[in-house]
Amino acid sequence: MLNLAFNSVEVHIPVSLSNASRLERLELSGNLLQGSITNEIGNLHNLNWLAIQYNQLTGSIPLTVFNISRIEIISFTGNSLSGSLPNGICSGLPNLKGLYLSTNKLHGHIPVSLSNCSQLQLLGLSENEFDGPIHIEIGRLSNLQQLYLGTNHFTAIIPQEIRNLVNLMELWMEVNQLTSSVPISVFNISVLQVLSLARNNLNGFLPLEIDNLTKMQFLYLEQNRFYGEIPKEMRYLFR
Repeated sequence: MLNLAFNSVEVHIPVSLSNASRLERLELSGNLLQGSITNEIGNLHNLNWLAIQYNQLTGSIPLTVFNISRIEIISFTGNSLSGSLPNGICSGLPNLKGLYLSTNKLHGHIPVSLSNCSQLQLLGLSENEFDGPIHIEIGRLSNLQQLYLGTNHFTAIIPQEIRNLVNLMELWMEVNQLTSSVPISVFNISVLQVLSLARNNLNGFLPLEIDNLTKMQFLYLEQNRFYGEIPKEMRYLFR
């Protein structure tokens, strides 16, 4: 393990670091690292934890990162990384449990192949420039517990298949361009604690099924186009 987190390290990530072939955990978060992520980081075949969040990294994420088969956590939150996520992103990540990419400059559609990361428990893509629809294949991530898609440019509807995320505790989709009504299936995820759909173009009635959210702690629905009466069943929330 190499842990240099929350120092004031200012250098680029050295290519020579890729020679540490037995390294299992690399933690460089909270420094002043600049430049791009070296392709050679993919040579760390034993790595199961890679965290370089809250630095000043630029450029795209090397494809080699997505071929480290033992890796469980990839965390690049809070940089200035750009580019899109590759097709086939999960073909070499059978053990991935956490993908933290929020607060960067990533763009493009979310690859359908992301649904092949079957062990994924947290997906963080908030505060980027992703666009296009949220694919129905997201419903295949049945182990997902936290889903962060807020502050992007996602369009179209919230897919019905989200009902398959039976372990989901937090769903963040605020500040996008989502339309139509909220699927009733969202309100049938009984373990859901946070639902954030604020500042979209959602409409329709709030369904009676909202009382199924017995674990709910935070519900953000402001700045949409909902209409009708507030369901009486909402009194059962937040008890």
